[in-house]
Parts: sequence; C-alpha cells; structure tokens
Amino acid sequence: MDDRAPAPKAGLTPHELALDLLARIDRARDYGRSRKTTFRRRSTALKVGLLALSATATIILGWQDLDFWTGLAFSLVALTTVFAALEPFFAWRSLWVLMEESQYRFHRLYDELAHYLAATPTGEVDAARVEAMFREYQETWAAVSTRWLEFRRISDR
Repeated sequence: MDDRAPAPKAGLTPHELALDLLARIDRARDYGRSRKTTFRRRSTALKVGLLALSATATIILGWQDLDFWTGLAFSLVALTTVFAALEPFFAWRSLWVLMEESQYRFHRLYDELAHYLAATPTGEVDAARVEAMFREYQETWAAVSTRWLEFRRISDR
C-alpha cells in the first residue's frame, strides 16, 4: 500500500497537522481491513478444502476393492499434502491476525486523536502531542512491516 498522501503544504498549524495525521490513520485502517478480509477468506477456504479432501480420501480408501477409487483416494491424499504446504508458504492465517492487530492499533490511535481534537479548541492543539501520535503511527507501520517480513522469511524456509 502506498501510505503517502500528497505532500501537505509547509507550515501547517498543529490542528491542520492533526487532521492530516487523522486522514493517514484512516487510510491505514482501511488498508488493514481489506487485507485482513482477504487473508481470512483464503485461510478459511484452505482449511475447508483440506478438510474436504482429507475426509473424501479417507472415505474412498475404505472402498479399497475398487481400483479406480483407491487411485483417486491416493490422488486426494497427495493434493491434501500439496494444499497443506500452501498455508505456511503464504502465511494467510498469520497475516490475517497481523492485520487484525494493526487495525486495533490504528483504531485506538484514530479514536485517541479524534477525541483530542474534539476536546481541544483549534488554537490550543499541542504540536508536540500531535507529533507523539504521528511517531506512534509510524511505529505501528514499522511493527507491521517488520512482522510481515518475518512471516515471509519463515515461509521461505
């Protein structure tokens, strides 16, 4: 995701700076939500597929007197093995949980900043406090990116 918005003009007031950060956090939440949904669907589909293949193979193996079915069952067992290898490679479940966590952190930061802006008169918004929230925003992205790379490295082994 390209998290970068158009460069804001220089010299923003603390309130304008906070609104810019609010927009960035909102985009981050949307990104996390869409990726989480994709990873959850893929993880669920893979688990259901594995279960169906495994169950079907087991049932068919019970009919060993039919050569066609026995061959089909062994094929399903082989496919089950292939599909089971996909989960660690793509790490969909891990990525789904990571997006869930990042969404939580972005929601909390968004709510904190929105409440601060609502409770503080425009001219009294503290630039240092907005900067601290921006650092937390950047730290959240750094943590998500680092863990994403860790999951990808683990799947490469």
